[in-house]
Amino acid sequence: MNWLYLVSYFFGGIFLANAVPHFVSGMMGQPFQSPFAKPPGKGLSSSTVNVLWGFFNAVIGYLLVVRVGIFHLRSIGDVLVLALGALLISLLSARHFGQFHGGNAPGRS
Repeated sequence: MNWLYLVSYFFGGIFLANAVPHFVSGMMGQPFQSPFAKPPGKGLSSSTVNVLWGFFNAVIGYLLVVRVGIFHLRSIGDVLVLALGALLISLLSARHFGQFHGGNAPGRS
């Protein structure tokens, strides 16, 4: 297996996982942090911007996973690398956005 394919699947997992909070927040009509807010990643962007950003991330994730190499759902290596990328961005996002939404210290005021 070509290691460049695995790198592509890793970043595909990152983009696919990053699409979820933006797309869902936008569909719920709620503002959420995005790279386009002021300050970037801290301020809130509109629900429309988040839907578009989430959709863009989903498209890039799709291209990196499905159009690069031959991704096999039954290949443990392919799936683990994609899942590792998704897990990494999810944990980083939880810590980053938790500071704005109270998720890093629940129950404390």
